Amino acid sequence: MSAHTVLIAGGGIGGLAMALTLHQIGVPCVVFESVRELRPLGVGINLQPNAVRELEDLGIGAAELDRIGLPAREWALVGLNGNDVYAEPRGLLAGYKWPQYAVHRGELQMLFYRKVVERIGPGAVRLGQRVTGYRNEADGTVTALVEASDGTVSEESGAMLIGADGLHSAVRAQMHPDQPPIHWGGAIMWRGTSPGVPIRGGASFVGLGTHRHRFVFYPISAPDPATGLATINWIAEVTMDASEGWKNSGWFKPVRIEDFAHHFAGWTYDWLDVPALLSRAEIAYENPMIDREPIPTWHDGKVVLIGDAAHPMYPTGSNGASQAIVDGRLLGGVLIAHGLTAEALAAFDAKLSGPIGQLVLRNRGAGPFGLLNMVDERCGGTFEDIDDVIPAAERAAFMAGYKAAAGFAVETLNVAPHTIAPGARVAMK
Repeated sequence: MSAHTVLIAGGGIGGLAMALTLHQIGVPCVVFESVRELRPLGVGINLQPNAVRELEDLGIGAAELDRIGLPAREWALVGLNGNDVYAEPRGLLAGYKWPQYAVHRGELQMLFYRKVVERIGPGAVRLGQRVTGYRNEADGTVTALVEASDGTVSEESGAMLIGADGLHSAVRAQMHPDQPPIHWGGAIMWRGTSPGVPIRGGASFVGLGTHRHRFVFYPISAPDPATGLATINWIAEVTMDASEGWKNSGWFKPVRIEDFAHHFAGWTYDWLDVPALLSRAEIAYENPMIDREPIPTWHDGKVVLIGDAAHPMYPTGSNGASQAIVDGRLLGGVLIAHGLTAEALAAFDAKLSGPIGQLVLRNRGAGPFGLLNMVDERCGGTFEDIDDVIPAAERAAFMAGYKAAAGFAVETLNVAPHTIAPGARVAMK
């Protein structure tokens, strides 16, 4: 392996986007992914305009994203009695230069995987190999400890190691051995997809209910011309007592619809029938809404964390995958400026770890869904005219604050220079 090769732990969205960025800036890399076969698992996610901008600069544009999702047109919160709390246009309709996309998570990962193999080569992703630890060496290189699916253990040397190995990151665990356990605040989510008729603007993200009992849904495909039905991604969520911690087995498992549908009995409106939508799903996945406490640093010598390994966060802001993509792009930018050095990783850490740590805590506090908290506090969740509960200016200011913290305020993003200038490369020494 070349002395300039960068090792990446994890072949999820963040790790594969990182590989594409390294290839773009002339840095050889190899990805170690624990699963033996990549499959398009998961359900829907959102890509915010700041991430779509970066994908466009990577040569992944609308034509390919349209095959795995569709541009979002609206973001809305609706009270339990069916009245709007807040609604705003999204993506191009909101004045961004780039759209916001609702896509299938697994299909996005597979798109990135195909691009990595096409551009770098079939050996760029080593499946069935998990990075279990690392050593910073005296000569400035780093050694990754790799365990294969058959139990064999090997060591790989590289210029640096990027930990993109998710919530249960082994790289993070070594870097911060005394980190607190996974944090669960009491919310349980059931996720799935069902065929349904798109509502409102036809590509609307809607959060319905209260901050402790809500249903979120949005289409991730265009309607079928023959049936008029799109694939609707949904998240059913209930907050419970978390004082005794998470007692169920595992963090993500398939469940039957009837195991949780009773929480949403009676959620029927003239524009939406939640029980009927749930009944059309073939399967659902249960997982607690979890994150980790922010850590003081994301780097250790020639090792750095990105994505969920660095900042696992509640999915209340629809920006987990977006931030993972942006992480890799910003890291690529500092590598161009500082080379494959520990100083580059320190600069990346100084720029992001503090602000994104605060974003983790903001999302734990309900993120943009915090407006529903305010409605509950002021009127118990039932109202006729939202302006009598939270004036329009206050609602707009709340959302503007969240967008600024998450890095996709329209007035800032539209005038920002390229994260990586066209043609920029890392100077190899």
